[in-house]
Amino acid sequence: MTPFIFNTTASIVCEPGAARRLGALVAGRLGDRVLFVTDPGLSALGLGAPAIASLETDGGTVTLFDAVEADPKRATLECAVEAGRTAGVTGVVGFGGGSSLDVAKLAALLLGSNEDLDAAWGVGNAAGPRLPLVLIPTTAGTGSEVTPVSIITVGDNEKRGVSSPLILPDIAILDAELTLGLPAAITAATGIDAMVHAIEAYASRSPNNNPLSRMLARQALQLLGAHIETVVANPADLDARQAMLLGSMLAGQAFANSPVAAVHALAYPIGGRFHVPHGLSNALVLPHVLRFNAPEAAHLYAEIAADAFPVLADEPGTQGRCAAFIEALTGLSQRLGLPQRLRDVGIGEADLPAMAADAMLQQRLLVNNPRTVREADALAIYRAAW
Repeated sequence: MTPFIFNTTASIVCEPGAARRLGALVAGRLGDRVLFVTDPGLSALGLGAPAIASLETDGGTVTLFDAVEADPKRATLECAVEAGRTAGVTGVVGFGGGSSLDVAKLAALLLGSNEDLDAAWGVGNAAGPRLPLVLIPTTAGTGSEVTPVSIITVGDNEKRGVSSPLILPDIAILDAELTLGLPAAITAATGIDAMVHAIEAYASRSPNNNPLSRMLARQALQLLGAHIETVVANPADLDARQAMLLGSMLAGQAFANSPVAAVHALAYPIGGRFHVPHGLSNALVLPHVLRFNAPEAAHLYAEIAADAFPVLADEPGTQGRCAAFIEALTGLSQRLGLPQRLRDVGIGEADLPAMAADAMLQQRLLVNNPRTVREADALAIYRAAW
């Protein structure tokens, strides 16, 4: 057996309504002064108010930082750290989508260690320690609550990441009640994002690709494939929402230990340059990357095809099942009502070469791809998606 390392969040609470009793669940582990990191939209909706009230009822003082944007910038992270430092916080809660959770992770690290962020970029460079950390996702997509990675936008468009088990939280809370009000478009895009995590983790060329990640990826695809259309058509289906959160988390555990690859590498320039949501960016390039990878990975895609789409179990042959899997993913995206082409989200054909150059900066992801991606390949994929 090939040696591997598998890290994940120490404690996971999977229960509708759990966020309303956050204070009791954390049982003093955050200390008495908490930084609550979220975005302005959720703050305006008051979605985090019951969780904040629960912390305050249990004797805590909460400092609210609600300025996280999509694809959060370094300046936003620095403002969150300053807010926490001014309040002398003893713990951090991240509440929201992947952006808020990413900011919360690094805020906890920088507040706990006072280290230089520039020294922490990359894999295994964070020194720590961090402050106690609880993460509460409000979308079923990123899996950030169980991943040791935080992505921040530096400069105009470049994405940089910190990858370290130090930024895994102490507790992750999966509460489907928090996802009931999500618009259909966000539900669809984040659900596809979670499926991409599972697909790329399963087929990853990472030397740490491992049996646990592959098992979790398949279970994730079974949950996500079975419920994604239900939650888009019937947003109030709490059981389906909870299944999506669980599937997203399982996919997160899978790719946290068997990292993602070219789909994500090519998605980042779409989000960074054009501010397209991350899940939709992934969906736009997904079938085109899989077709590019098929000469090297058809057998892997064939193995997982029926997990996401049980009807494909009877599809004959590795190549046929792989092709049917890619077509099924395209059909799913169409049925969910997502934009299908890069041009549909305001990207011009003249933008594609610069995007391909940007994608080459994501070597930490591209090294995991089943097939080597060169700049000319990235450009060809973008052109196919345009």
